[in-house]
Amino acid sequence: MPERVYLDWNATTPLRPEARAAIAAAWDISGNPSSVHAEGRRARRLVEEARAAVAASVAARPEGVVFSSGGTEANALALTPGLRRGAGLPVQRLLVSAIEHASVLAGGRFAADAIGTIAVARSGLLDLDDLRTKLEGGPAALVSVMLANNETGAVQPVAKAAEIVHAAGGLLHVDAIQALGKISFDINSMKADLVTLSAHKIGGPKGVGAVVLADGVQGLEPLLRGGGQELGRRAGTENVAGISAFGAAARAAMAALEEDAVRLRGLRDRLENGLLQTPEMIVFSGDVRRLPNTTLFTVPGLKAETAVIGFDLDGIAVSSGSACSSGKVQPSHVLAAMGLSHELAQGAVRLSLGWSTSETDIDLTLKTWRKLANTLLRGGRRNTA
Repeated sequence: MPERVYLDWNATTPLRPEARAAIAAAWDISGNPSSVHAEGRRARRLVEEARAAVAASVAARPEGVVFSSGGTEANALALTPGLRRGAGLPVQRLLVSAIEHASVLAGGRFAADAIGTIAVARSGLLDLDDLRTKLEGGPAALVSVMLANNETGAVQPVAKAAEIVHAAGGLLHVDAIQALGKISFDINSMKADLVTLSAHKIGGPKGVGAVVLADGVQGLEPLLRGGGQELGRRAGTENVAGISAFGAAARAAMAALEEDAVRLRGLRDRLENGLLQTPEMIVFSGDVRRLPNTTLFTVPGLKAETAVIGFDLDGIAVSSGSACSSGKVQPSHVLAAMGLSHELAQGAVRLSLGWSTSETDIDLTLKTWRKLANTLLRGGRRNTA
């Protein structure tokens, strides 16, 4: 059977060899990391080494890292009423951008009537003027803006957003799950108060994530209460193997980041140059800074489900958008928030690349696309959006 081409890295990534080795090593340790005997101390050492690695990946302090069961739990934990920084007022409401992940749009523990939405431009970037307006005259707010969108790849102006939020007495949460290991950033340069991360987006295992707190942030109330693990911020015996693998994946991803970014940007450009030979081709957020590995495209009249099936039958795994909603028939909420028509939104196909993607993979993908386009589409003009 011919080897398949995997171009859905924004949904999840293969397990890195370093993470696999970390899991295998952790399985040989029998101790509970909360136990004081030698076996427990060995387990604790793995957890704390991983904590340091995850903290280093965003230039934070290790004690600011709270491990969770994944990105969704991390986002739910971060969205806590009452958060404050230093002597600042506790946040009483939540503002989220219209293109956030479903786990952020759900609002965490904020009441529905305490949640507002920030608009985005057609480019897919946050509307900073709307953010200013939404912050005026109300109580202190927690604002949640993702660093990079999982569908379009558009990189958001989070540092500018942070200045606006802090001037209004609020706090900024940055969902950096899709950005980690793809672009350089850190919690300080973003001026973020909380950052959330997930292991399986960088070659770690599924089911492990983290909230990272900036210095001075207080009031993070645990979702799970019990034994007091994670300095009382997340109860439950730590997933030693998963956490250790998260740390290993973080170290590997950060070591390869610059080289991978250059290579993947070249492959993405090769891909898009080929796609844009199709008349009326639209590459979403094509005129703004994006993740180097991400392309979201469509052509008027295209049905995403049909295209995804066609790619799959030809041995190529792609997506119609976020994997968390890929089974739904409604179009992307991200593209709807950008003001795209229902027709265009329901035809969006996402290709996302990773460390093992090759030029051959890109060429095979373009060959399949040309075949699908000849079958499904009629001629027109080239475009970007």
